[in-house]
Amino acid sequence: MEALEAILGRRSIRKYTAEPVSEADIDTILHAAMAAPSAGNQQPWHFVATVDREQLERMAETTPYGAMLREAPLAITVCADTRALKHDVMWQQDCGAATQNALVAIHALGLGAVWLGFWPKMERVEPLRNVLGLPAGVEPFCVLAVGHPAETKPPADRYDAARVHRDRW
Repeated sequence: MEALEAILGRRSIRKYTAEPVSEADIDTILHAAMAAPSAGNQQPWHFVATVDREQLERMAETTPYGAMLREAPLAITVCADTRALKHDVMWQQDCGAATQNALVAIHALGLGAVWLGFWPKMERVEPLRNVLGLPAGVEPFCVLAVGHPAETKPPADRYDAARVHRDRW
């Protein structure tokens, strides 16, 4: 799949088949995520790849929007190790870039995913931190529910020329 096709064709997929995601695909997704740019090249990201069904169920309970984790064969939690940052206010941007890279790679592999936001909603962050056993100073940014799509969605053209400003607002 061409890069622009992967970017423009990606949609949030919330329904999956029971087919597992291969280890090779998980590896490719994580390679793509870690190819993201980061402030000062600090690369604060860490990832928790979850395939255990009971653990996915526990993760689903940490957010009111996590129902799809109950059928997804894979969840990838994007975390930041904030204990030794060079640019302490930039980790959210770094993790956002890694997340977008992962989402595009997932689509390019023929898989589907949806981004479940956690940070900075502490009522979600703390329960997820506990379920995953994250050490102090490691912040869960988001969770990607990933699987083979059991639904199709046409690409959405979200371009809006009214939101483009040239030289000045």
